[in-house]
Amino acid sequence: MENKLEQLRKITTVVADTGDIEAIKRWKPEDATTNPSLLLNAAEIPEYQPLIEQSLVWASQQGGDSTTALHNATDYLSVLIGKEILNCVPGKVSTEVDARLSFDTQATVDKARKLISLYEQQDVDPKRVLIKIASTWEGIKAAEILEKEGIHCNLTLLFSFTQAAAAAEAGAYLISPFVGRILDWYKKDTGITDYPASEDPGVLSVTEIYNFYKENRYDTVVMGASFRNTGEIEQLAGCDRLTISPALMEALSKDTGELSRKLFPNPGSKKTALPVDEKSFRWELNADPMATEKLAEGIRKFAEDQVKLEQKLKGFTA
Repeated sequence: MENKLEQLRKITTVVADTGDIEAIKRWKPEDATTNPSLLLNAAEIPEYQPLIEQSLVWASQQGGDSTTALHNATDYLSVLIGKEILNCVPGKVSTEVDARLSFDTQATVDKARKLISLYEQQDVDPKRVLIKIASTWEGIKAAEILEKEGIHCNLTLLFSFTQAAAAAEAGAYLISPFVGRILDWYKKDTGITDYPASEDPGVLSVTEIYNFYKENRYDTVVMGASFRNTGEIEQLAGCDRLTISPALMEALSKDTGELSRKLFPNPGSKKTALPVDEKSFRWELNADPMATEKLAEGIRKFAEDQVKLEQKLKGFTA
């Protein structure tokens, strides 16, 4: 009998939610995704120490003040780690823009172009890279610009239908709705600590978005992310992609029960446009306390880990 991970792979593209090369080699996902938190953890892995040294040398050769050098070093390191990951997966890797740029469209665009240029210098096909951008209004507008240039984007920290609708209208290649973080908020807000997987607020949110995209023939890929348990994953079996931590992949691999498909692509007869302007986007997001709080919290956490990564690299030069 096939285990649930093997069954899942037949109906959903499995993505590794880690920067650990050994874990990626073990689980053999199609794609992999990283963020500042995962890169910070990856920087502790001995295998990556030469990449840190290489990044610092490269940054020192670019000139500029100490702050510029640190930014260059972290950008270069993220690209080198991304390249290492691409050597282990047949598909794509997601590389995240500095979260401190989440409310600056032009700075996000500039950073994305820089990262793609660095990948090209490493002889990596840009089509194998997704630029991860926080799903703020400014981030979504940046993705719209980048997609028109052929730079594909992964809109992350997505917690609401409004964000998803705006991302689809912007032509984003992929969105990453955060299932587990939505559940975290509702557990704290309601005091209910045990949601059945079929009633999990994060699962319900992704299901609504997925069905809307398919019914309206949007090309944007839905990739559920940030899972807390295998039940959430099983309830989203059939989603375009699911990015899963090594621990949850292992749990699925040890379960030989039957996995039933839950999501099915049922396209409608025609696309129904859902234009989202800035005023309505900001109002709808403001009206959703969960999405507002989790988006802000996520940006803060990624920014904090970006700073920690920079301080770690600074320690190598001290």
